[in-house]
Amino acid sequence: MTRRTRFAGRSIAAFAASGVVLSVALSGCGAGQVSQTATQEPAINGVNGNLGDLALRNVHIFATQSGAEIQPGRDVELVFVVTNQSADSSDKLVSVTSDVGTVALTGGTEVPQGGALVVGTPDGQPAPLEAVEPADTAQAKVALKRPIANGLTYDFVFSFEKAGDAKLSVPVSAGESPRRDSLGDSGSHSGGH
Repeated sequence: MTRRTRFAGRSIAAFAASGVVLSVALSGCGAGQVSQTATQEPAINGVNGNLGDLALRNVHIFATQSGAEIQPGRDVELVFVVTNQSADSSDKLVSVTSDVGTVALTGGTEVPQGGALVVGTPDGQPAPLEAVEPADTAQAKVALKRPIANGLTYDFVFSFEKAGDAKLSVPVSAGESPRRDSLGDSGSHSGGH
């Protein structure tokens, strides 16, 4: 019996040692891997771009589409935010152009140093951002010259007084409102944009 107990003690020790080796081997399987969430972008409707100290964020065409395409002759809203990372120099949005239509800018278009220019009302925001005075609120309306469709992108050129031009492929987004209305304004969303 002594011999059998000693053998059982050795097999338990060997089993425990193999468990330690196995756990070390398995924990090393993920080493050097990039996690899926490390490269995820925020859930926004639009595209982002950078131009020197300026950052264009959540740039999108806001339009409700009822048929296969949004037809020419209709005005749609171009929505975006421009932030200025410069601590000592402001800039100004001079124009926005696109072959899908004529873009009319109204309101203030200055991008203050260390500040932001909000054009349109970002989705999910009931009114322009509180930090922006109503007199400084800008709008961009696109008078369509050709059809556009939700889910596709269209080229727009943003021209700034100092920073120059930035060309972005801008998506069309129906926004949050139709989904919110269809959910009875419950505020719970089951999916992203």
